[in-house]
Amino acid sequence: MNSFTYRSTAEEVLQGIDLSGKTILLTGCNSGLGFESLRVLAAHGAHVIAAARNLRTAEEACARVNGMTTPLACDLGDWSSVKKAVADTLSGGLQVDRVIANAGVMMLPHLEQLYGLEKQFVVNYLAHFMLINGILDAIPRHAGARIVIVSSDAHHRAPTAGVDLNNLSGEHGYGPIRAYGQSNVARILFTRALARRLSVDGITVNSLHPGVIGATHLSRHLNPLLRWLIRRFGKTIPQGAATQCYLAAHPDVADTTGQYFSSCKIARPSRAAQDDALGERLWTVSEQLIAAHAG
Repeated sequence: MNSFTYRSTAEEVLQGIDLSGKTILLTGCNSGLGFESLRVLAAHGAHVIAAARNLRTAEEACARVNGMTTPLACDLGDWSSVKKAVADTLSGGLQVDRVIANAGVMMLPHLEQLYGLEKQFVVNYLAHFMLINGILDAIPRHAGARIVIVSSDAHHRAPTAGVDLNNLSGEHGYGPIRAYGQSNVARILFTRALARRLSVDGITVNSLHPGVIGATHLSRHLNPLLRWLIRRFGKTIPQGAATQCYLAAHPDVADTTGQYFSSCKIARPSRAAQDDALGERLWTVSEQLIAAHAG
């Protein structure tokens, strides 16, 4: 077991690791954990394809760090933008050695929909499902490639079923934490299903809980007292970015796949998030939804 702790930072977990020659596609590069991951990974020699909602935002993030970066527009709430990001990535001819699905939205106070579906389900899970599956041809086989999917321990607050396939619109009952939890169960189930599919290709896929971090844009919908408590007792942004950087780059987990991590150690997700039969049903529904709405 590694010696990293709850308080370890991204810098600390990557100490001594040279990522020269590695290309990493990172979503949500412009703020919070995404920007810290961008900064640290680029500083360790990686070429980071830095995805943000629009090209200007991605360019501004890249301009703030040292190292090799390529800005990429990828609005996870707009499937035409996701399709273009896939096309841009493939047409660039780059080999993508790592993917970090970091971007997301959290606990929207009122029901918001995209494509007739609850927004957190679309942005946090379904758009990443579309992006990652879309760029698989750019990910090398049997060369140590890794896919890292950020989730959250809030998945324990999902509906009892884990993912309510009969209420993906949110119209038959909506709660901010329940919907956020559901999107994170979906991300863990996707991790497990993708790991099964890619194991023969030598590509690892893992998910993680970054910790409770109050200083990120994600926390803007929380009440002021809760935000203060999280800032006081939760992780800092450098600490929150540690586990995704660890999974993307540390040699200790080069052969680990299909697992859920917290503070750089394997953790146990909820029973629903381990329901691989549900994961396969979700995969089929996801393909159907994308075919119906993304064209």
